[in-house]
Amino acid sequence: MKPKKKILILLPDGVGLRNFAFTSFVEIGEQMGWEVIFWNHTPFDLEELGYKEITLEGSARPRTDLLKRAKIVAELNHFTKKFNDSVYQTYKFPSSKKAFKGKIKDGIVNVLIRTHKGEKGLQRLRKKMRSSERKGDYYKNCKAVLENENPDLVFCTNQRPVNAIAPLTAAQDLGIPTSTFIFSWDNLPKATMVVETDHYFVWSEYMRDELQRYYPSIAESQIHVTGTPQFEPQYDHSLSQSREDFFKEFGLDLSKKYICFSGDDVTTSPDDHQYLNDIAKTIKVLNSEGNKLGIIFRRCPVDFSDRYDSVLEKHSEIIVSIAPKWERAGERWNSILPTKQDLQLQINTILHSETVVNVGSSMVFDFALFGKPCLYLNYEAEKKINPDWSPEKVYKFVHFRSMPTGEEVYWLNSKDEIQAKLEEVLRNPKEKAEKALAWFNRINASPPEKASEKIWKNISSL
Repeated sequence: MKPKKKILILLPDGVGLRNFAFTSFVEIGEQMGWEVIFWNHTPFDLEELGYKEITLEGSARPRTDLLKRAKIVAELNHFTKKFNDSVYQTYKFPSSKKAFKGKIKDGIVNVLIRTHKGEKGLQRLRKKMRSSERKGDYYKNCKAVLENENPDLVFCTNQRPVNAIAPLTAAQDLGIPTSTFIFSWDNLPKATMVVETDHYFVWSEYMRDELQRYYPSIAESQIHVTGTPQFEPQYDHSLSQSREDFFKEFGLDLSKKYICFSGDDVTTSPDDHQYLNDIAKTIKVLNSEGNKLGIIFRRCPVDFSDRYDSVLEKHSEIIVSIAPKWERAGERWNSILPTKQDLQLQINTILHSETVVNVGSSMVFDFALFGKPCLYLNYEAEKKINPDWSPEKVYKFVHFRSMPTGEEVYWLNSKDEIQAKLEEVLRNPKEKAEKALAWFNRINASPPEKASEKIWKNISSL
């Protein structure tokens, strides 16, 4: 009998759980003859799902984190110069550290940025990150695990975390092939590529070209176009609830049609609560004219602010808040973990809503897969929380250039347009949904429900 090949699925943080632990990804790999073991750096207990796991113990060295910070800024500067495009400067986040220790760290990072310019400077920073990790106990622990397990491949679920450098470097030092999945459609222009691996799995040919544009040293033979498992649950009919059951569970009114307001985090859209208020006021006007409409409010899973409270209270007769089923394992945003139950909740929220309203969210694609349109908020709120923020700034981000025509969504360019465009959505939902689906097919390989299978086929061919 042919021995099974072994793969370690590296989970450096919780963002890979949804794609690789909550879908049929593991089962497909096992059916193809692989022994699948998660190398888990999250607090989530994967053994509860029946999966094998090894705890990934330790963390990156502080010096490596400083090098990573410098690499991101230096890379954005490089992209700005290389492509003669100032948009890359908008991806930078100002340091929030005011203490003396924070200022010292900022000073070190700034020196590293000044002394590591251009592609050659970036190559030196990447090499220094790996060299730095080799000096720590975390790297030694990773190497010991790899020597004991002797996997045929290490597959990293996310290219962004600094905690992934040590295990991947240890694997490469032992001659074990490595690979990483590019997590999101907006990641590459933001200089979030922290790891270097032998192989890269991307959503689409569009993303493959993007990867080579930003990282020309990566050969085409190293890139595998597979799609993302992110959208596979939309095709799992066992997750769907009847309208009656869903409405009963969350206290919704069966006589109403619901608009989903999908919240963003405070950084991406600080004025979201004002937008929700504008939508609610418009719904009240539409209802006074004989419509029966309500709002399902789904907040961003990592937003625990109280900014919506007064709006929810003021419009309680039309807004129903259905919170995402994520679990909080720490204070940082990346310690808020998804759950398998939230997949079902999100799918049924889409299934039983007419449309979605938000600021630039990828929920446009989730709704398009159900034949439903999206409205993008694109105007300034009356009382801006952050004077430097604007929705216009969001839509200038590079990933929105993937839109084939710009007509894939309804643009709400002022609050005065909300009523007419909501009425148009209710009359003719299919037109924009079909255009959004064409956009989706550009940024994600078809058929989307076969992404896991494609990933495994490519893994098996390596």
